[in-house]
Amino acid sequence: MSDKILKIVGRYIYDSRGNPTVEVDLWTSKGLFRAGVPSGASTGIYEALELRDGDKAVHHGKGVEKAVANVQKLGKMIVEKGFDATQQKEIDDFMLQQDGTDSKKQYGANAILGISIAVCKAG
Repeated sequence: MSDKILKIVGRYIYDSRGNPTVEVDLWTSKGLFRAGVPSGASTGIYEALELRDGDKAVHHGKGVEKAVANVQKLGKMIVEKGFDATQQKEIDDFMLQQDGTDSKKQYGANAILGISIAVCKAG
C-alpha cells in the first residue's frame, strides 16, 4: 500500500543538556511522525558532522537554525520526488547524494538523521 510523504517540517528543541537540537515532523495519510535528533557531546574524526550555526551570541554558537532550514529544503525535495514512507533506503541515499560529502557537512548530519528517523517511524 502506498503511503506518500505529504510534508516534512523541522524545528529546534532543547536536549537534556539545554542545547538546541533538531526535531522533524513528517506527515503521511496515516498521520504525524516525529523524530528528535540526539546531539553528541563529543565527536570522533570519522563521525558525521552536526551542522551548528556558530553565532556565539545565540546559544553560545550551538544554534541549529541552518540545519532546520536544511530539513525544510530536503523535505520539500523529498515530497516533490513523490517518495513513499516505506522507501527508507532510497530516501537516505537521495539525501546523501544531495549532501555530497562523506561527513554530511553540507546539510548536516542532524538534518539528515532527523528526516531519516521520521521516515523510519512512518514506514
